[in-house]
Amino acid sequence: MKISNIRTSTLKAPLKNPFITSLRRVDALEDLVVIIECDDGSIGYGEGAPTPVITGETMGSMIAAIEYIKPHIIGLEIEDLDTILDLVHNLILKNTTAKSALEIAFYDLKAKASKQPLYQMLGGTQTHFKTDITISMGEIDKMIEDSLDAVNLGYDTLKIKIGDNPQKDIERVKAIHSALDKNIKLRLDANQGWTAKESVSLLHAIEKENIIAEFIEQPVRADDIEGLHYIKERVQTPLLADESIFSVKDAKKLLEMQAIDYVNIKLAKTAGISQALELADLSKAFGVKCMIGCMLEGPISVAAGVHVASAKADVITMLDLDAVSLLASHPVETSIVFNESEIILSDRVGLGVSLVTSF
Repeated sequence: MKISNIRTSTLKAPLKNPFITSLRRVDALEDLVVIIECDDGSIGYGEGAPTPVITGETMGSMIAAIEYIKPHIIGLEIEDLDTILDLVHNLILKNTTAKSALEIAFYDLKAKASKQPLYQMLGGTQTHFKTDITISMGEIDKMIEDSLDAVNLGYDTLKIKIGDNPQKDIERVKAIHSALDKNIKLRLDANQGWTAKESVSLLHAIEKENIIAEFIEQPVRADDIEGLHYIKERVQTPLLADESIFSVKDAKKLLEMQAIDYVNIKLAKTAGISQALELADLSKAFGVKCMIGCMLEGPISVAAGVHVASAKADVITMLDLDAVSLLASHPVETSIVFNESEIILSDRVGLGVSLVTSF
């Protein structure tokens, strides 16, 4: 299977509701799709979401990065995946989402060549998972309404977006917690919205109400490593690092400092599947569990995340792969069956992409 062409397209889909965090508001999905064609007619699909406020990438920069890498890859055999991945990661720095979209497509092709679902090629066996669902930041009444709607759909874990107003954040969490049955788990995500001292004060206020969230995700700026350590030493609520971890090197520093409780793996940050697998292995070596998350992504990249979760199910124990559930329509089918909070892997070869829309 020799690579004969690499091209890109755009995947667009409306959201059921605006996606609102302390960093951004998104009203519709617009992702980049990578299509890699081989001389035997095989096609691999990858996907990435431009997220300028997190990865620094736009749709234009992602396309430019892929076009830069493309001539070095054309003509190579997909069986020599290690060489291909070395080129992708060494020809250009950063551009993690563009690299991830390429990697997903390469792994899709490699699994197709082996006539296996990707998760099986990666050594995974688990096929059933549960994900949380994101409750966008907003007025308290709206957040309560959205939380109750999610529970009625079968979700038992909600990720609550906060971080724009410290006092209001406390009231949001208290109100949502009071409105729900006590068996509903809350995950809090401040998206870098607080300082370290604010984080400790706010979490103490929440904990005094006997509310211990499953974790607080990235309360401080991505580069505030000491802030994460400061928080962890002073609160009961477990601390999960997201934007502070793009690479295995980033994670190793935090884990050696004992500055966090959990690691959030996102393919768009790790530059794809290969380093996501390494990050999971590193976390396991430190005895730290992982969550696998996503940006506001479509079915192809979310499917890749589920396959990685299966491959590393012993350490990736939490899923935040709800992006497809936030879409008002599903323009692409994959090997993943989404039944609200339940995610099921089928036995389709590769990522099992079946186009509903045309690329």
